[in-house]
Amino acid sequence: MPELHWNECWPYRNDMSKDAPTPKRKDKEALNKVNAITSPVTKASKVRDKSALKAQRLAAREAYMRGEESALPARDRGPARRFVRDYIDSRRNVGEYFLPAVAIVLVLSVVHNKFVSLIAILFMYVAMLYTVISGFFVTRKIRKVMEERFPGEPTKGLGMYGWLRSTQMRRMRAPAPRVKRGDLV
Repeated sequence: MPELHWNECWPYRNDMSKDAPTPKRKDKEALNKVNAITSPVTKASKVRDKSALKAQRLAAREAYMRGEESALPARDRGPARRFVRDYIDSRRNVGEYFLPAVAIVLVLSVVHNKFVSLIAILFMYVAMLYTVISGFFVTRKIRKVMEERFPGEPTKGLGMYGWLRSTQMRRMRAPAPRVKRGDLV
């Protein structure tokens, strides 16, 4: 086998000449700007893109709040999660009043009367304890109902999902409640 000289392996051998000189960097960059995939960035295009992105985000948020499956994050998807949301939304829960109770406690704890402050803090701890105990029983009830309604479906995390939803004020729940209080689920 004949030996190859290094010059014979090089792309531009002596017998092969280039057709044109290497382009200057500024000329090549200018070509890239003109041939870009996107249009040239102008102030008007930035405003248009920003408003289109804002409209897209608002549409996605509205779909999320309506509870459309395609717009929901993975933690809220599926018929089991939808059932848990409806189950929690159909009931009145003490946990949803915890946040307003804490706000009242904060206002009362500013009062310079030690007795009022003590009662407010005691009230907060009782409300917190009741919310946790209520959450324990809600979690158990959700697991039991889920085993009846969705046999074979994994129930891991559904109780906590329902309990955390029950501690949110009804108006602030996302996705928004689909059922009214007292409806059968």
